[in-house]
Amino acid sequence: MGGLPLAFGAPLVLGALVLLPAIWWLLKLTPPRPRIETFPPTRILAEIVPKDEQPARSPWWLTALRLLLAALVIFALAAPIWRPVGETAPGDGPLLLVLDNDWAAARDWPARIDTAKRIAALAERGGRAVTLIATAEPPNQEFAPTDARSVGAKLDALQPRPFGANRAAIAAAMEPGLSERPFGGVVWLTSGLGGSDAEDFARFLNDSVKAPTSVYEGDGKTLIGLTPPTAGTDALTLPVIRSDGRLPGGGIVEARDLKGRSIGTAPFTFKPGETKADAAFDLPAELRNEIVRVEIAGSATAGAVQLLDDRFKRRRIGIVSGASSDNAQPLLSPRYYIARAVQPFADVIEPRDANAATAIPQLIDAGAAIIVLADIGTLTPDIEQRLRKWGEDGGTLLRFAGPRLAAATADENTLVPVRLREGGRVLGGSLSWSSPQPLASFSENGPFAGMPVPADVTVNRQVLAEPDANLASRTWAALADGTPLVTAGRLGKGWLVLFHVTADTSWSNLPLSGSFVDMLRRIAAFSTVPLAAADAQPVEGTAGGVMLPPWRLLDGFGRSAATDPFARPLAATAENVTPNRDHPPGLYGTDDAFRAVNLLRDGAALPAFDASLVSGAAVQPYPTTAPTDLSPFLLLAALACLIADALAVLWLNGGLRLRRAAPAAIVLLALLAAAAPRPAEADAASDQFAMDAVNATRLAYVITGNAAIDEVSKAGLSGLSHELANRTALEPSDPIGVDIAKDELAFFPLLYWPIDPSSPMPSSETLARIDAYMKQGGSILFDTRDELARPPGTDGFGGTPEAERLRTMLAGLDIPPLEPVPGNHVLTKAFYLLADFPGRYSGGPLWVEASAAGEDPADAADRPVRPGDGVSSILITENDLAGAWATDPDGRYLYPTVPPDPRQREMAYRTGINIVMYTLTGNYKADQVHVPALLERLGQ
Repeated sequence: MGGLPLAFGAPLVLGALVLLPAIWWLLKLTPPRPRIETFPPTRILAEIVPKDEQPARSPWWLTALRLLLAALVIFALAAPIWRPVGETAPGDGPLLLVLDNDWAAARDWPARIDTAKRIAALAERGGRAVTLIATAEPPNQEFAPTDARSVGAKLDALQPRPFGANRAAIAAAMEPGLSERPFGGVVWLTSGLGGSDAEDFARFLNDSVKAPTSVYEGDGKTLIGLTPPTAGTDALTLPVIRSDGRLPGGGIVEARDLKGRSIGTAPFTFKPGETKADAAFDLPAELRNEIVRVEIAGSATAGAVQLLDDRFKRRRIGIVSGASSDNAQPLLSPRYYIARAVQPFADVIEPRDANAATAIPQLIDAGAAIIVLADIGTLTPDIEQRLRKWGEDGGTLLRFAGPRLAAATADENTLVPVRLREGGRVLGGSLSWSSPQPLASFSENGPFAGMPVPADVTVNRQVLAEPDANLASRTWAALADGTPLVTAGRLGKGWLVLFHVTADTSWSNLPLSGSFVDMLRRIAAFSTVPLAAADAQPVEGTAGGVMLPPWRLLDGFGRSAATDPFARPLAATAENVTPNRDHPPGLYGTDDAFRAVNLLRDGAALPAFDASLVSGAAVQPYPTTAPTDLSPFLLLAALACLIADALAVLWLNGGLRLRRAAPAAIVLLALLAAAAPRPAEADAASDQFAMDAVNATRLAYVITGNAAIDEVSKAGLSGLSHELANRTALEPSDPIGVDIAKDELAFFPLLYWPIDPSSPMPSSETLARIDAYMKQGGSILFDTRDELARPPGTDGFGGTPEAERLRTMLAGLDIPPLEPVPGNHVLTKAFYLLADFPGRYSGGPLWVEASAAGEDPADAADRPVRPGDGVSSILITENDLAGAWATDPDGRYLYPTVPPDPRQREMAYRTGINIVMYTLTGNYKADQVHVPALLERLGQ
């Protein structure tokens, strides 16, 4: 509009401006209403000569004010927009709105959501339904078009995921229904990250959807990320990659320890035309080994974070060799082969004395994480005892065979993972092969799992293991004839690892292979994960039995978040894990020992999105500034003009006198002063709330701000309180609503919280209060009330706006792992014996804190309850419990169950009573004194 960044949503309304001259003419000719005064006989003589006269026309300034009022209303009705972005909803008919919510979309995420909401609003104004698809969510999403309000609720619940999009799977899921529900237009809000997945989805839009398409391809910012570091001798180096290498750039990488304290920073600089740069931390080894998190400053995405575990720490490895060639021919000695192989990832400690009795204590005192014994056959009892104690404390003893080890007797070979046969097998000997044996396989339960088997490695001689029941489980690598090449076993918290060949080339060519370096690297990384194995109860002789629970996970913004309900434990030996919904990036394990899963791998690239892949698409960038609707401001100005006009008319008619206005102003000020909040009254209200809460036992619900939901909560808890009084010794008073952000929560052992996706997200301060309440013994029952709305096949918390809102809330809390209530949980027997926990709906499980790891399932099955159950700080259901409990003051049920079933409502009341009894009594029913009665009731 005349060079101004102004547009109108209804420009035809501006045609009403032509009426302004007519309005001016009418206002000019129409005089004001005559002033009326009561006839005063005594004043007639005093006012024979009038001091002022009533004008015949309205004053010009009053006419101008009314014209301005009319113009403001016309402009407001024309829907003026400041800085319009030119957004459109292409095509006709149902609109497909595709939103990339992978980690790359975390940049300016609020702007992307606002853009999606504006497009949905445009479609709604055109009478079109909208289907929203989030590409990082599972493919079992709802593809049926819906209204803009529902789309807005889903958008509010969405968050960027800390892993990549899965567009191909979503396209495959949508393909069968396109013939029945074709789309008339498509808007694709991309994250700016391309690749084969984006190409496949673009092909799907071109070949299957075949509708007019708009593509938002970028926000003007270069995508940047971190790949795994390299631990060199002098520095820890991290490669930094970016998606656009046309311009120079740079930044700062910051390293932090486990407690979040800064350890150091390192700069990086991109040269023009390059997409990779290095940031090096030149720090002492002790400080480098404290680094757990490395992030690019100012880049709030999961891809800009690398988490480090023991595999990235530079280990100290001590080497003791019994070969005489160490001095005679040092370049052919076992020590040389081992030192060269571990040099890229470890620091080698050279003992001052070649005598093993002296060298081993020196290496232990020097802090060696791994001690390598190359052909050491017999150890003195005191050295063996000290070496055993060091291994039991977490050290790894790595042994290589040789003539001395082969000649040692079984009594002398005690620090080995398997029993060895004296002598050995030699090519051409009594236990001979017809030809050298190749390396054939790596165990799936060892650290070598996933390594390619080298075809050029052959063995001429080896020490043999005595066959026994544990040999197969302790074998990490085997030859073609099935005999072991590498065996391993636990030694307390540490490991015993044995290569059945020498560390030089006299028995095999393994030391000449690149696999030798990779095997030692994996042993070094694996050996630094003691994992509190006694608690984890690993399978004997393997690492595959150790599962690491999710501990500190990353969200899409790269922030540390509480554990995700969808996250599953990770095998301790897992390598090259691709982050996904089951294993998002983060730390798995405990603070004593953990494994890091990162988003970007070695050699990763960040291909930019290519909008030309979508044929005929209208391409535009994300707006840097959001458009502003001026209608509310213009209507507010029109209201001010209207008030000014009314005051002017009163003044012209003599109805507004200063002597009359002064008392009115005084009264107005008095009313405002009376309405102002007073601290004393606020304190009195807080005290009254506390008195109401402590004078009687009450059930409490969280006030959501949605009057309909809050009424159901209140009526539901009233009905449950009535049933508790009738059936138990507990006589609760009327339920009470709680403002989760202000009210004291410690008065209530249980809070019922119905999830409303349209309510504002709790602030960080509120989340901190909730977290403190749960950790101090309180329990919260979250109810998403969406069991009927869940898409088919959905498990866990997802697929509906309510579930997504709950996930977003829980991401800001320190929530333990969850599981559906097991059959032997205290909740199933707290008052009634229950097998499930229905409400108005009966299909969803009740989720509680997961049981402690390490419990034997066989033992659990023999007990009617778990003796270690405490009170879960969180319970989650989707069955609308309050709706089933809700009654009016006369005791009539307010809502039917689905399906209508009196038995289901009775079981819903029993569920509520069990939950209340559980939160009040904890593991009371786990006491052994109740076992006979429970067994009798169970018919056992």
